[in-house]
Amino acid sequence: MSPSKASSKAPTWDLDSIFPGGSESSEYAEFKENIRSDLKKLLEVSEGLPRRLDDSSRQVWIEYIEKLQDLVQRIHHASAFVGCLVSQNVDDNKAHQLQGETDVLRSELEKLMVSLEAFAKNQPDEQWKKLVTSDRLKEIRFFLDEVRDVARLKMAPEFEYLAAELAVSGYHAWNRLYDKIYGDLRVKFTEDGKTTQLSVGQLANKMSSPDRDLRRQAFEKLEEAWESRASEASMILNSQAGFRLTLYDRRKWGSPVLEPLLNCRIKRETLDAMWEAVKKSAPGIKQYIEAKKKLLGIDKFRWYDQTAPVGASDKIYTFKEAADLIVENLRSFSEEQADFTRMAIDKRWVEAEDRSGKAGGAFCSGFEYVKQTRMLMTFSGTFDSVGTLAHELGHMYHHWIIQDFPQFAMIYPMTLAETASIFNEFLLTDTVLSKATDPSEKLMLLDQKLANAYILFCNLHARFIFDTAFYTERKNGLVPRARLDELMVESQKKAFADTLADDGYHPLFWASKLHFFLTDVPFYNFPYTFGFLFAGGVYNRAREEGKGFAENYKALLADTGKMTSEDVAKKHMGVDLTKEDFWTEAVSRVLSDVDPFVKLAEANK
Repeated sequence: MSPSKASSKAPTWDLDSIFPGGSESSEYAEFKENIRSDLKKLLEVSEGLPRRLDDSSRQVWIEYIEKLQDLVQRIHHASAFVGCLVSQNVDDNKAHQLQGETDVLRSELEKLMVSLEAFAKNQPDEQWKKLVTSDRLKEIRFFLDEVRDVARLKMAPEFEYLAAELAVSGYHAWNRLYDKIYGDLRVKFTEDGKTTQLSVGQLANKMSSPDRDLRRQAFEKLEEAWESRASEASMILNSQAGFRLTLYDRRKWGSPVLEPLLNCRIKRETLDAMWEAVKKSAPGIKQYIEAKKKLLGIDKFRWYDQTAPVGASDKIYTFKEAADLIVENLRSFSEEQADFTRMAIDKRWVEAEDRSGKAGGAFCSGFEYVKQTRMLMTFSGTFDSVGTLAHELGHMYHHWIIQDFPQFAMIYPMTLAETASIFNEFLLTDTVLSKATDPSEKLMLLDQKLANAYILFCNLHARFIFDTAFYTERKNGLVPRARLDELMVESQKKAFADTLADDGYHPLFWASKLHFFLTDVPFYNFPYTFGFLFAGGVYNRAREEGKGFAENYKALLADTGKMTSEDVAKKHMGVDLTKEDFWTEAVSRVLSDVDPFVKLAEANK
């Protein structure tokens, strides 16, 4: 069965149950106008609020924070909807317009958040404690305390207001422009004697083909496509970084990594400990790649070989087979999670159809306002694609666990956002591996696990190194497009443990990877590696304790929006993330698959 036939019956999602009519939805238009009206009213209310917190003003502030929280949830709901519209059809110009309008709403909301920050940082500790421990706000105490702490690191409120307002038509607009360029790119691709036009999202799936000529063609077409847009991408990246660095300078933030650390709720010591442990994985990674090269019959390992399948790679799943497999495996751990996953699939919360015009990649978006989620991917039928489906369904379960919390207790950091998704991947692969009797299938599954580690230890580390180097140079002025290529290759040479050939790098990766251009999440790289290793620790605990761990797992996910990453790990795992020990053990656990892989590779040559 060909991948195209396997994926032809992959589902499209149901967005009409959220707002009928797509980008022309009158219900959405009314919802958005109500938000706009309520935003205006709350801005007026905020200007008249008492500036001093005491026993007489506490109730007023409680009511204001509750209204603000409701607005945050509704704006997130609107933003998630239009984000899904743009992703399902990048040519939907009305949806792009709506996305711009939600950016304006978010900017207005930012003013309210800045107002809250300005108020919070100036209140006496005793009065602040009474506010955040009140019955109506105690569930969101962590969030409010965090707002207060971060406010003390920012500019005066009037400057923060201005920055938020300017960001709409500048900073965030660059991100929207990149998304449009990304979505519009098409390439001519030849397979089985037929030439068709593919989006870059569809092209990415070709990188996992067992046919090296197809992988090479996909890579060359990707480079060719981004070469035609490199000047624009360079302008966008430099402009976004310039905005950030100017803002950081005004806030007196010495490092561009401070913002992502705050967003991820981790300490710099934790990040450094993780990367140090990852660096030490080099010998095991090299051993894995050398064995894989022999299986592939190649002398040089190149960028497009990263996800090249080995072993029983010809197995193609229909979407139904993939969904049934995932649900069955989840049931071995948690009946509740399996039931939820089946419900999400049956209710068409999943968009997986392989078609041109969709956004690339995969994501999950929460609609907390109506207690639903949606996920998007392009299902190709390979086991890698099954893994992506399991991954995004894990995100959906995480949303489900916290759906009844107040909005401000549902905002978890990216470092912990990958816990449930990667847990699902581990469970899927290990369960299938344990039942496999064919050595070739075992080889494929072990390769799947190690290929993920290779990307998260090397590919993601290269992105972090690039971001760090780029921001260092950007402080001194615009970084030319040619220099961006050089920085990217230098970063890949440092991160890939000498596994890529001299002519096997991807100079334009800085342009082709949309994560570099996201304005909401700078340094969108290390959270994936963090999540991979942390989820591995959680998964190992689940293997030790069996189904009895399911309730503890739920409790861990439930706390992800209520404390720092270090505190979640300490409370539920009993580990200190600032120490290298946890990360070294996690890396070693991943690399324990190298020896079995090498042995099977030797037997299958």
